[in-house]
Amino acid sequence: MGQADLVILHDGLAAQALDILSKPAISYPFAVPAAADELVKDLKGHPHAYVIACMMDRQVNAEKAWGIPFELQRQERLGSFEFSFLLQQSEERLEYAMLHPRPLHRFNALMATSMYAAIHRINDEYDGNARAIWAGRPSSRVLVHRFLEFRGMGPKIANMAVNILYRDLRVELADCSSIDISADVQVTRVYARMGFVPQDASIEDVIYHAREMYPEYPGIYGLILWDLGRTKCRPQNPACTSCEWAAHCAYAKGDHTSLA
Repeated sequence: MGQADLVILHDGLAAQALDILSKPAISYPFAVPAAADELVKDLKGHPHAYVIACMMDRQVNAEKAWGIPFELQRQERLGSFEFSFLLQQSEERLEYAMLHPRPLHRFNALMATSMYAAIHRINDEYDGNARAIWAGRPSSRVLVHRFLEFRGMGPKIANMAVNILYRDLRVELADCSSIDISADVQVTRVYARMGFVPQDASIEDVIYHAREMYPEYPGIYGLILWDLGRTKCRPQNPACTSCEWAAHCAYAKGDHTSLA
C-alpha cells in the first residue's frame, strides 16, 4: 500500500467531511418512525432523550437504540418521556418498562440502571435540564468529560455523543480537538481495509492514528467510515466495485493479506 494512496484517502475523506459541515445540517434519521427521530433530536424540549439514546447505543442496531426513548413513552410502557415524570420513576419501574411487553435491548437491566442514574445526574448536576451539559460553547475536552461522567458512558459513546451534537445537530463548541473517532467494529474494519492501520490494530491504535492524521478534529470522518462499513465495506463480500474510495483502498486493490 503506497503512502500516496493513504494521503489521497485521508485528504478525500476530510474534504468530504468538511463539505458536509459547510452546508446546512442534513436531517438524516437517527431513529424510526419519524416521531422517534424527532424526540431524540428535540434538544430544546427533550434534551434528556438525546443523552439516554446515546447511552442505549451499545451492542444493538443503532436505529433500534435511538428509538428506545420513543418506545418508552408508549402507553404500554411508561406512558411519558417528560423529564419530571422520569424523575419520579424507580429503577425497577424503568427496568420493567424496558422489558415489557417486549424487551427493547440486549441488556435491559443494565440500561435501566444507567438511565436511572442519568436522570438523577441531570437533575442534580444540571438542574433538570440536559441542555446545560453542552450549553455555553464548551471545549470538546470538557464536553467529552461531562458525558464520561454518566454511568455507562465509555469513551466511544462519549465521543460519539459529542460528535453528533457538533456535526449533525450543530451545537457550537470552542474546538473539536478532543473529539476522537468512535472506533466501533464498522469504523475499525474500514480504517484497516483502507490501509491506515494493520489488520490486528486495536481500538487505541485507530484512535491515536486518527489523532495524528487530523489533530484539530480526530473524529472528522468517523461517520463516513461508519456508513461505508454498514453499506458497502461489509465483513463478507464487500462492494468494492461500487465504492468511491476503491482506487486507493488497499483491500480493493487486492491486498487482503496484511489488512483486515
